[in-house]
Amino acid sequence: MKITGIRTFKFWVDWCNWLLVRVDTDEGVYGWGEGSLHGSIQAVETAIHELSDYLIGQDPAGVERHWQGMYHAWRWRGGAVLMTAMAALDLALWDIEGKRLGVPVYRLLGGPFRPRIACYASHWLGGVQTPDQAEEGAKEAVRRGFGAFKWSPFNAEHLRDNEASAMRRAADLMAAARSGAGPDVEIMIECSERLSPRTAILAARALEPFRPFWFEEPIPFENARAMARLQRELPVPIATGERLVSRWEFRELLEEQGCRIIQPDLMHAAGIAECRRIAALADTYYVSVAPHNSGGPIETLAAIHLAASIPNFLILEQMENEQAARARICTDPPVIQDGHFLLPTIPGLGTDIRMDVVEELSFKPQPVSRRTESLWR
Repeated sequence: MKITGIRTFKFWVDWCNWLLVRVDTDEGVYGWGEGSLHGSIQAVETAIHELSDYLIGQDPAGVERHWQGMYHAWRWRGGAVLMTAMAALDLALWDIEGKRLGVPVYRLLGGPFRPRIACYASHWLGGVQTPDQAEEGAKEAVRRGFGAFKWSPFNAEHLRDNEASAMRRAADLMAAARSGAGPDVEIMIECSERLSPRTAILAARALEPFRPFWFEEPIPFENARAMARLQRELPVPIATGERLVSRWEFRELLEEQGCRIIQPDLMHAAGIAECRRIAALADTYYVSVAPHNSGGPIETLAAIHLAASIPNFLILEQMENEQAARARICTDPPVIQDGHFLLPTIPGLGTDIRMDVVEELSFKPQPVSRRTESLWR
C-alpha cells in the first residue's frame, strides 16, 4: 500500500473554520484527519501540503515512524501551525492503520481501559446574565444527562471596570448554577486567561463554597513557573495545557507541578502519537489528562480513542452546541449516552465524511481580535 494523495477541505462552522484532511492510498483505503486551528488555518493547510512531499509514495504503516519523519523534515520544528498540520496527518494515518487491520484505533493503542468515556458539556451557559438563567441552564445540562459542565461566570470588561463587583456577580451566578446542578454535578470554571495571580486567588476564594471542579487557564499559559506558584496558593485545581503543542512544552509545567490536570489538544499537540507520550509523562507525576477538544468530528473521535487507551484519563470536553454540526457531516457521528461517549466499533477512527454536505459549506476568514490590552491585571 502506498500513499497517493492528500486533500484538504476547510469550511466555517458556528464560530470558526474546520479543516479536514483526507489521505488516499493506491488500494482505495483512505484516512481522515483534522487540523482546525482557530486562527491561521490557511497556514496550517499550506503546511499540510508541504508535508505531503514527505508522505506521498510511502507505505502509510508505521505511524510513529512517519511522526518522526514529519517532525524532523525541516530544520525548524514545533509551533502551533506545524504541529497542527502534523496532527491532521497523524490522525489520518492512524485511521488508515485501523481500517487496514480491521480494528478501532484504541485497539492499536492497547485499549480500552474503560468501556465508555466520561464527558462534560463545554462552553455551557453562554450569554447567561442573571442567576435565574444560570440555574435553569444548569438544570438543562442535567436533563441532557451530563454529570459535568464548564462555563465562565466572569465578564472581562466588568473585571477591568469594577473588580469587587465582578467577583460578587460571579459568586452569585455560580451559587445559582450550583443550585440548579445539585450537589453531585461537577462544575468547571473557564477562566480564559482573564485573571492574574492576584485576582485568580480572589476569584477562587469567592467561588470555593460552590465546589468548582477546576479553574481552567486562570492566567496566561506561557510562564510555567508563575502557574506553579499560583497552583500552590490556589484552593482549586488548575487545568491547563490546551496551547502547549509537544511533550517538551509540557515538561516544565509538570516538573514545576504547575497544575493538577493537563489538557493537551490532539489536534494541536501533533496528534495521537505525541499526546500518548504527553499522557505517559503526566502519569509519572500522577497528573490526570482531560483532553482539550474544541474541534470537529475527527478530533472528537481521535480524543475518544486516546481517552480509551490511557490510564490517567479524567474527562473529555464536549462542545455540546456543535453536536448537530458534527452529526451532519459524519456517516457515524460520536454517540453520547448518559454523559458518556460510547466507544466506536468501526475500524479506524470510526466514521466517514459526507462529502455532499461538506461541499455545501464554505470557508470564512476568521475575524481578527482588535484588543490591544491584556484581559488580566
